[in-house]
Amino acid sequence: MFRLFLVLNILLINLFACKGGFDSCKLKIIDSNSINNQQLQVAVQNNQRLIFSKTTPNVKILKYDPFLHLYLVKDTKKFKHPFRINNRLTLGTAAVDTRMIIEGKITTRQIGLNSLAKYSEPLFVPSVLVNSCCALEGIVTPEGIIEKEYIDRFLKIKKVSYSDIGIRVKDENKLVIVKASNPFMDNNPFKKDDCILEFDSKKVNNSAELMRWILFSKIGSKHKVKIKRNKKIMIVNVISQKRNGGGYVSDTFLEFLGLSFDKTLHVIKIAKKAQIYQLTLGDKLMQINGEKIKTEQDILEKLKNTKESSNLLFERRNFQFFITVN
Repeated sequence: MFRLFLVLNILLINLFACKGGFDSCKLKIIDSNSINNQQLQVAVQNNQRLIFSKTTPNVKILKYDPFLHLYLVKDTKKFKHPFRINNRLTLGTAAVDTRMIIEGKITTRQIGLNSLAKYSEPLFVPSVLVNSCCALEGIVTPEGIIEKEYIDRFLKIKKVSYSDIGIRVKDENKLVIVKASNPFMDNNPFKKDDCILEFDSKKVNNSAELMRWILFSKIGSKHKVKIKRNKKIMIVNVISQKRNGGGYVSDTFLEFLGLSFDKTLHVIKIAKKAQIYQLTLGDKLMQINGEKIKTEQDILEKLKNTKESSNLLFERRNFQFFITVN
């Protein structure tokens, strides 16, 4: 017991050994020019900068994540003391910009690409979430906090991509529940309301953790998933496929067929394989299987959870017409 107490005290001493605390983090943000004209351009290692922007920055881009609007670019000023990702235990965080420091903690973790993390205090945008040693915990965007695990992976991978096994999940009564299953993914064994118990023999504790395991896995990798359906427990085998939607890219499962939408459900992209539907850019999706829809979430809920056909009602310049997808 004494040894455990000693170890914990040493850990606490190390964690609080950083001089200056959050005040020094504010100075570092100012010195590194990591917030410029209300845009995050955080100095990171290898003489590079991490940019969050909804518009394409006017610089040479090394890498781009369209799902989270992250860019990696060369740091022409070569800041000598870049921000690093925090890979240690954190006892306190703060959102910091050039003017203010707001201390608090993450209360809701980032669940995949569609639900960013939430904080215990109202935050200002843009700002950087750091620990007291100025190591990155996340970046604050208008939609929430992009957590360090996603930033770290973005910085490390050569080409941005995410994996998908055809489910979107939620936390419900301390269980991880499938809230939508992709009916267009071949051999998708999942159904709405399945409870996910294990992923590759690892106990599933929450949706945030499960989605990281799925998204960060190699495309084409094989996985065993233990689920509970009604009262029956079973193991299903899946092969991860390339994720087509999520975050700032529309995520309706129809992207799997080659159709992408804006937030008002107008078609903004038609891939070659979707040309069979004879849609045009600007067509608006109005109904699915006779039910009105207003949001991406409505689409996920209304699409049939099986390989049966779904009837989609579109509107084009006050003319309405149906297409059938399966």
